[in-house]
Amino acid sequence: MKRVMLTVAYDGTAYSGFQVQDNARTIEGELNRCLSELFGEEVKVIGASRTDAGVHALCNVAVFDTNVRMPAEKMSYALNQRLPEDIRIRESKEVPIDFHPRRLESHKTYEYRIMNAQFPLPTKRLYTYFTYRPLDISRMQRAASYLIGEHDFKSFCSIATQAETTVRTIYSLQVEKEDEEIIIRVKGNGFLYNMVRIIAGTLMEVGKGRWEPEAIADILSAKDREAAGPTAPACGLMLTKYEFLG
Repeated sequence: MKRVMLTVAYDGTAYSGFQVQDNARTIEGELNRCLSELFGEEVKVIGASRTDAGVHALCNVAVFDTNVRMPAEKMSYALNQRLPEDIRIRESKEVPIDFHPRRLESHKTYEYRIMNAQFPLPTKRLYTYFTYRPLDISRMQRAASYLIGEHDFKSFCSIATQAETTVRTIYSLQVEKEDEEIIIRVKGNGFLYNMVRIIAGTLMEVGKGRWEPEAIADILSAKDREAAGPTAPACGLMLTKYEFLG
């Protein structure tokens, strides 16, 4: 028996998130199906980050156990011949049998991209959220600074979250502009259900002038989902980096 780790990239547009669901197409479901067909045995992967419906990833991580003799580093090539074209394995390698991606300390980086222009671009529609309303970058940057550090992010997670604690640490939160795109880049030790999308939605409200940047401190203190801004659409969100520590 050996444990294999996959680095998985995907366009989440056509999927109901990463985690297996009944009667819904998911990334995990496609991985399980293709691995089981390839090896002739039932395989179930363990995913590191359970991204939501419509969210994209460059580097999500999944592990599985198998008895097959195929070298782990060759599995990516075989899997990519079977997977849909919107899912690709970027790397496959053997890891210790007790390696579990959700039990190790890690840093994750997400990017939320906003197309801020007079008209949307068709080529960006699946990977950015479009708004014609002008967004003030400097206000968004000032607001973002209040979220850096360890906080109770209860105001910034879905009421449906099942997390034992809503305390998380954000190590960096940048708001940058590249041509007509605004990029919100956030790195943390973990994220609650819809947390990054709610942060993005709230920062956009500040950028529109609805709230002052200093209001973020009060939103954090409220520990109430209704105090924060809307949940930004999933299409603009992508998991861009996954770092295991130690």
